[in-house]
Amino acid sequence: MTPYRLNRLFHPTSGRLLDVAVDHGFFGEASFIAGIEDMRSVVHTLVAAGPDAVQLTLGQARHLQSLPGKQKPALVLRTDVANVYNNPLDEVLFSHHVPHAIEEAVRLDAAAVCVNLMQLPGHPEVREANIRSILALRAEATRYGMPLMIEPLVMQDNARAGGGYMVDGDIDRIVTLVRQAVELGADLIKADPSDDLRQYARVIEVAGDVPVLVRGGGRVDDRTLLERTAAVLDAGARGIVYGRNVVQHRDPAGITAALLSMLHDGAGVDQALALVGEES
Repeated sequence: MTPYRLNRLFHPTSGRLLDVAVDHGFFGEASFIAGIEDMRSVVHTLVAAGPDAVQLTLGQARHLQSLPGKQKPALVLRTDVANVYNNPLDEVLFSHHVPHAIEEAVRLDAAAVCVNLMQLPGHPEVREANIRSILALRAEATRYGMPLMIEPLVMQDNARAGGGYMVDGDIDRIVTLVRQAVELGADLIKADPSDDLRQYARVIEVAGDVPVLVRGGGRVDDRTLLERTAAVLDAGARGIVYGRNVVQHRDPAGITAALLSMLHDGAGVDQALALVGEES
C-alpha cells in the first residue's frame, strides 16, 4: 500500500486524525437516522466545521465530493452493509461489501475505505462474511493503492444489550480482534474503546505500526467524551472516529473545534471544553 492517500487523512504536524462518521443510514436501523435526516445539510455543516475526514456511504459521498475547493475534509468510504443492529435481530443475518467497492472509491476520490470485522455472540457466520469481504477488498485495495480501514467490533449479545452498537469493552477480546484485523492486512484500525481505558495501550501495542483510530459509539456528555479522547490519545491512538457525538450535538462546530484542539494543538480537557461549553 502506498502512503499517498494517507497523507490526505492525517494532519501534517500532529500526525493525528478526526474522522466524523455519517454512514449510519446504511444499516437499516431507524434510530440511527436521528439527526442525519437531511444529509446534504449535515455534510455542509461538517465541511464548515473542518474535521480531517468524513465517513460516508456510496450513495451519500456525492454531498461531500461535489463541493468545490481543496480544503474540504477527505472522504472515507464505507464499503459494507449488515443487519446486525436491530432488536430483535432478523431471522437471517448478513454482511455484504459493495461490488467493485475499491473502484468506486477511486472514482469518488476517497482517501480510504472502511470495512467491518464483527464478533457477534452466536453468529460466527457474520464474522466469516466479514473476513471474506476483507480478503476481497484487500486484494483490490493493494492494486489501486487504496488504504483499507478495518473496524474490529466486539459486540454484546443483542437481546441483552437492547440493540444498537452493543459494544463489549472487554480489553482481551478487543486486543484479539484488533490483532486479527492487522493480520488480515489493515492499513488503519478503527477500534472500540475499552471499559478500562488505563489498559488501552495494549491495543496500540498489538496493532504495531498500524495506526489505531478509536470509535465514539453512543452519545455521551461532552466532558466524558473529551476525557475518553485524552485517555486514548495518551495511550498512543493516532486519532478518533466519532459520529453521533458530533452530528447529534447541539453545536457540531463547537465540539469539532474542541476535538481538533486536543488532536492537533495538544489542548487539555478543560481547554477543549471551553470551546463548546458543557451541555445542560
